Amino acid sequence: MSYTNPILELEKQKILLAKEYEAEREAFQQQTEAQGIGRKLRRGDAWWPLTTGKAYYNSLNQYCIEVHRQHDDDTDHNFEYGRPICFFRLNSTVSDGRIIAAAGEKPRYMPFTATVSYVEGDRMVVALNSESHAAELLQVAGLGVQLSFDETSYRTMCDALERVTRSRGNRLAYLRDLFYTDMPAQRYTFGDIRLPWLNPTQEHAVNEVLRAKDVAIVHGPPGTGKTTTLVEAIFECLQKENQVMVCAQSNMAVDWISEKLVDRGIPVLRIGNPTRVNDKMLSFTYERQFEAHPDYEQLWSLRKAMRELRKNRRRGDRSYHQKMDRLHSRATELEMSITQQLFGEARVIACTLVGAANRLLEGQKFNTLFIDEAAQALEAACWIPIRRASRVVFAGDHCQLPPTVKSYEAMREGLGMTLMERIVKQKPEVVTLLKMQYRMNEDIMRFSSEWFYKGQVESAPEVRNRSILDYDIPMLWIDTSDMACREEFVGESYGRINKTEARLTIAALQLYFDKIGKERIIEERIDVGIISPYRSQVQYLRQMIKKDAYFKPFRHLISVNTVDGFQGQERDVIMISLVRANDEGQIGFLRELRRMNVAITRAKMKLIILGDAPTMTHHPFYKKLYEYIDSL
Repeated sequence: MSYTNPILELEKQKILLAKEYEAEREAFQQQTEAQGIGRKLRRGDAWWPLTTGKAYYNSLNQYCIEVHRQHDDDTDHNFEYGRPICFFRLNSTVSDGRIIAAAGEKPRYMPFTATVSYVEGDRMVVALNSESHAAELLQVAGLGVQLSFDETSYRTMCDALERVTRSRGNRLAYLRDLFYTDMPAQRYTFGDIRLPWLNPTQEHAVNEVLRAKDVAIVHGPPGTGKTTTLVEAIFECLQKENQVMVCAQSNMAVDWISEKLVDRGIPVLRIGNPTRVNDKMLSFTYERQFEAHPDYEQLWSLRKAMRELRKNRRRGDRSYHQKMDRLHSRATELEMSITQQLFGEARVIACTLVGAANRLLEGQKFNTLFIDEAAQALEAACWIPIRRASRVVFAGDHCQLPPTVKSYEAMREGLGMTLMERIVKQKPEVVTLLKMQYRMNEDIMRFSSEWFYKGQVESAPEVRNRSILDYDIPMLWIDTSDMACREEFVGESYGRINKTEARLTIAALQLYFDKIGKERIIEERIDVGIISPYRSQVQYLRQMIKKDAYFKPFRHLISVNTVDGFQGQERDVIMISLVRANDEGQIGFLRELRRMNVAITRAKMKLIILGDAPTMTHHPFYKKLYEYIDSL
């Protein structure tokens, strides 16, 4: 058995994480100093101007205030539950959709930070540290809010690495040594259970999960039913275990798997507020279930009494501390009782990886931990929930989007290597590949299968020949090299834009819609995704769709986003604007082929790529893709 020192590997992770922290902090500071509020608004990192709504104590006894975005804006924003924010004042006006500030006017920041508790549309609920902060906000004219630098996530990940490093003689230490060496993973030897509603590889994956004593990996290429398989594996585990934990890197991914589990009739307790906001999602959050508990009214009364006692305290009142201690003791006892009951009734505890450090989970242990979208999670983040588990099931696809790493140096030295990838390389015997996909036309799927999955992925018979038009070619590359399409550099944060290519994209979509027929598009709800790797191109395309009267009846069927924004989604038609067009054959981060794998596998029936072939085909992947499409 070869041996890699796990302690040294973890120490290396801490060093790389520190580099990433410094790179992100420095980038944040530079952006804050250099960017005007207008750019922050366009990036979705700020709201301005705001109106304030009601202020109140929530079920977690946090003082909250509602804020509403006044400016009607369809810009995607980056605010989500748990993210730190700061408020500012800016005495400016909005005219024709543009922010107008007085000459030399700079935002003046409030001397405190807060946390996002809830976001829906143009409404945000913010958790404050003090009632006095709310009073300050209510008096401010020209109030705005922007994202602040998130130190908490880094501190939590560093703490997790430290705990794993220090572990001796326990289950966590065993998993640490197992994951960093080629020490064989243990498994049970019982026979397969039959699950005829799954395909053979899905059924095999569920059985491998059940037989794993230490670790199992469900490798799910696009459209292969990874979520279906994972839900079934969780359901079967719960036949033998009282409770399991389910985590993912993002709130969106946690929401998705949680919703599927609820649909299966499994009681879920969601720690952290959901991103996918609807009544069904909210009903299984800890906050909502806590508020719905019969004893909550009594607890609220006790908390109210404590606040009033504190507010009305008289000098020399000797009984104050006794009264406060009695109220506090009773409130704590009641809160613990409600929490214990909620956890006792839930079969699945669901949260993000960083959310697994929530104080509500202190002392909680689980036999099985499921980590969905594990190929997008930093190694350090995975260790946060692993310390609460006896065995781990990873699910994801390391041939799709990698974790986001901003430090080039940290990425080069290995921070982008996920724990799932590490185990895939060292323990291929614990990996089960799902081989039957249910999304794409055979021609769209085949290229991805051959390049990324050694040709092992096949199309289900019901989707093999799916198309919108008779005799339609499923894939098309529109070569823009003869159409004067040139890229322009916009900035480090926005990357590049190619306005001529954007106009061609819109024209190509209109032409395809005319071929299909407007009535049929609406009747059959044929949906379209327009993807570009660059944010500036995405925003330009959105504006064009919004302004073009032709697309008014279809706007609800058209989504425009980056590759990352389309992860886990699918559309009938996908258009990709590659943007890059230069004489040097430079394609920048389009060399990250896993990102392009995501882009081309979102399409169910039609994939249209627009790009400068001479520029793109300098790279062997795009050359092969171009030749493949040309051969259809």
